[in-house]
Amino acid sequence: MSVTVKDLTKIYGEQKAVNSISFEVKKGEVLGFLGPNGAGKSTTMKIITGFLPQSSGTVTVNGISVSEENVELKKHIGYLPESNPLYPEMYVKEYLEFCASLYQIPNPQKRIAEMIGITGLSVEQKKKIGQLSKGYKQRVGLAQAMLHNPEVLILDEPTSGLDPNQLIEIRSLIKQLGKDKTVIFSSHIMQEVQAVADRVIIINRGKIVADDTAAELQSRLNNEMVVSVEFKQSVHRELLLKIKGVKLAQQQGNTWQLTATGKEDIRESVFEFAKQNQLTMLGLQREKYSLEEVFKQLTGK
Repeated sequence: MSVTVKDLTKIYGEQKAVNSISFEVKKGEVLGFLGPNGAGKSTTMKIITGFLPQSSGTVTVNGISVSEENVELKKHIGYLPESNPLYPEMYVKEYLEFCASLYQIPNPQKRIAEMIGITGLSVEQKKKIGQLSKGYKQRVGLAQAMLHNPEVLILDEPTSGLDPNQLIEIRSLIKQLGKDKTVIFSSHIMQEVQAVADRVIIINRGKIVADDTAAELQSRLNNEMVVSVEFKQSVHRELLLKIKGVKLAQQQGNTWQLTATGKEDIRESVFEFAKQNQLTMLGLQREKYSLEEVFKQLTGK
């Protein structure tokens, strides 16, 4: 099932939380939804799932309009909200049985056992939810979202509170699910987005400021040649600026960052400079913008 968002706007009083955004996510695609706090990510996700009405614009799943009243369509959508509301007095398995009854899942015990295994809740399934750590509560939320085997998964900060081992497991699960489902997930962890998402949308102040693969977003900002070089000896900035093609030299500890005047590779010139001045180079490599740096530039943070 595909998700299509067109000219979506949400207004609270005088504030536009979401400002006329449009995008489409197809089946078999994992979309990373990024943005600073208050950018409009969670609001957009709530509208897509039908939990919140839009002020204007449309959201369709497989061409069918999403609304608060469209209960039938919601059977095809799994949602893990950022707040992950749970019943602390219920036992883990009891809660999943309750959710299964709401979804009217046939043979619920088999499906519950499968979800408990997939999300790693086996050890904790007989505990009350209120006794669980934040990471395990997050796993319960994930199990609930996937319980009815939805074709569309909307996950708002799905790895929040997980330890490093749990992170790897859940990232792998999301990647696997994305092969035959439509997945939209938000995260503040850039490495996670790079590892899992096929495509990235960055939203800032309610508007989309980027929509592309992580690699393409990075390459756009990597059109300037910057190299890092570490010398064994002390070198003066004025001397480095005499290297052919170098316009800027910035020192960071024992390492110099040299920026080229254009896109031309200056590493050979740096090597020749070191040779002519009898300097020992301990390292020389081209620097590239990370997705985190791309995010900072596009959101002004």
